[in-house]
Formats: sequence, structure tokens, C-alpha cells
Amino acid sequence: MQDAFQTSMDEFLPLRDVVCNTLRQAILIGELRPGERLMEVHLADRLGVSRTPIREAIHKLAQEGLVTIIPRRGAEVAQITEKSMKDVLEVRRALDALCVELACDRITEAELETLRAACDTFEQCVGTGDHKKIAQADVALHDIIVQATGNPRLIQLVNNLSEQMYRYRFEYIKDNSQHETLVQEHRIIYESIVRKDKETAAATARMHIDNQERSIMRQIRLDRNSGSRPAKIKC
Repeated sequence: MQDAFQTSMDEFLPLRDVVCNTLRQAILIGELRPGERLMEVHLADRLGVSRTPIREAIHKLAQEGLVTIIPRRGAEVAQITEKSMKDVLEVRRALDALCVELACDRITEAELETLRAACDTFEQCVGTGDHKKIAQADVALHDIIVQATGNPRLIQLVNNLSEQMYRYRFEYIKDNSQHETLVQEHRIIYESIVRKDKETAAATARMHIDNQERSIMRQIRLDRNSGSRPAKIKC
């Protein structure tokens, strides 16, 4: 695998947190693939650190559900399974529908303008074909809607799930055939919020997640039927 991730040193963060953030991001965007072995010595050499922060990061990511520690085998990136995907998207479907319904009532004119601009930005990013940029634009768009609810408890719930949701979002965005559908659904959600049409907004938000689930399910089954396994880290 190309050495695409590097530690971004932050003088205000302990080294173990910098390493953890680096590995987490690599997992979320697929630079470290599901099932890939996490060899402490290889990762330490690759990131230019000792094995201690690597070991601490792996255990923290295991607690977050992004890494699986297997007795007598070691650690690997957690697989994307049908069950794990369904569990996360089931919660996200409900939260997204609630967020757009509340946004219909509570969004400000300034937030509406920001949301419209975010739809434009997302469409522009789709045109680049850069999956990372598309995912970042998608997160930014949905974050505007979440913040527009004005409900700190709901915002916290969404934030708590954000990393798991990002992983599945990124897998979906890698399906280029769905990009135009994503653009259209974002526009419908925006227009529904403008009209304060809660029913259409919520229905489209749920459909947004249903389409994501179907796309990832196809990929999971394709990978399973092909018997493909991700390559080990190449340092």
C-alpha cells in the first residue's frame, strides 16, 4: 500500500494521541483496509515512533470498534460486516430524519444560505472525483443540518457516532455510480427544509441512508464471494 498517511504533529497533543488520530483517519478513509493486520513494529517504523504509542493507539481504537484484537494473532482493522453496518446505519437513519425535521422548524436564514452553499460545494467536489474531498463536503453539509436543530443532546449523540458513520459514508462515496443520486438527495433535503416540508425532508433523509446501506451491502457480498483479502501493510 502506498505510504499515504503520516503523523501530523501537534505540539499541544501527546504523541500517543497524534498516533491514534493518524491511525484512526487512515482506517476511516480506507488507507488501512478492513482485515488488515496492524503490526506494531511496521507501524512504528512507518510513523517514526516507538512501539509504545502504537500499542496504546491500537487499544484505544479497539475500544472505539475500529480495531479487532484477536488472541494469539494480534490486531487488525475491524471488518465492515453486514451486522455492524446495519446497527450503525439503523441509528443514523433515525437521527438524520429527526435532524431534518427539527431543522425545518429551527434553521436560521444564515444557516439556510450556508446549507445552500454546502450543496454547491458538494456538487463541485463530486466533479473532482476525489473521494476524500467528497466525504469531507458531505460531512460539512450534514453538520449544518445537525447544528440547525439547536438541540445540544442530539448534536452530542450524532457526534458520538460520527467516526463510525464516517467509515460507512466513505465506503459509500467510493461507489462512483451513486454520486449523482447523492447530489439530487441533498438538493431535495435542502429544498424541503426551505419549504418546511418535514415529511419530504425526513423521507429523503431515510432514503439517503437506505441507498447507502444497499450500496455497501453489495460491496460486502462482492468481497465475500470473491474471497478477496486486503494486503498487509507495506513499509
